[in-house]
Amino acid sequence: MTESQHDAAVKLTPEAFAVLGGGELAYVKSVRSEDVKNLFPQAPELAPGMKLFALHAADGTPIMLTDSRESAIASAREHELSPVSLH
Repeated sequence: MTESQHDAAVKLTPEAFAVLGGGELAYVKSVRSEDVKNLFPQAPELAPGMKLFALHAADGTPIMLTDSRESAIASAREHELSPVSLH
């Protein structure tokens, strides 16, 4: 990365960063069942200690929740989104 490219990346506002990949990318994130209500308020009560996977739009908007990483990836592809993993 050149210095001018680095400067441009540093100057991105949070709003500009949020729209990167909009409509094209989605990310898959591992979540604990205890954190589901924060992401999906309408979700039913879940047993604690479960490992789940959330699919989010590029801007962070939660799209779906599943118990399988593969299902989250398949859902992204069904909606013509390129899935990426978030660790």
